[in-house]
Amino acid sequence: MASRWFPDWSAIKQTEHDDSVRADDDELDESPETDYVLSRRVAEALTGREWTVATAESLTGGRVTSDLSAVEGASDWFLGGLVAYAEEVKFRLLGVNPGPVITAETALQMAVGATKLLGADVAVATTGVGGPGPQEGKPQGTVYIAVCTPEARSVSEYHLSGDPPDVVAGTSRRALRDLAAVIDSAVPTTSGKVPSTPVEIRSDDKHDG
Repeated sequence: MASRWFPDWSAIKQTEHDDSVRADDDELDESPETDYVLSRRVAEALTGREWTVATAESLTGGRVTSDLSAVEGASDWFLGGLVAYAEEVKFRLLGVNPGPVITAETALQMAVGATKLLGADVAVATTGVGGPGPQEGKPQGTVYIAVCTPEARSVSEYHLSGDPPDVVAGTSRRALRDLAAVIDSAVPTTSGKVPSTPVEIRSDDKHDG
């Protein structure tokens, strides 16, 4: 069984994004950064640092994994992914602390758990409310995306509109974008240790790619 893990929230960048954003808004749909383009950005960022990546998905149900594995040469940097849809899978395999699972803490614990379970340098995790309707007292479209690297840990909260398929698609694209951004912004170190002050990632959904 995976060990339970409690994050030091003072050392983690958290970002909350405006609830006016639509998962299927025009800017997102018309952006040249398609899922494949974003996946290629991830591949280039990982290759440049000689890092490997894994995924831990709940809300997106393997969509992020599928996008990453579709990139040519993915076997060089993509180790695998876990679809932890059921709460018990999150608790038992990823070491998520039992309790509510639509939280920033859960997303980050999923990402850290994936790095440990699959031996990856980097992991991205998704959890949230796809709908229809609320869950755990949170409205449909509430999403948490976490990224864990050897040098930074970041978690973002999004509020997306649209039907369940729109929310899932929007979450997947934002997960790829956030993953690329965190890796790109990582400050190289020679010690291999996580800096005391993590890299800060700032993104604005109104100009989403």
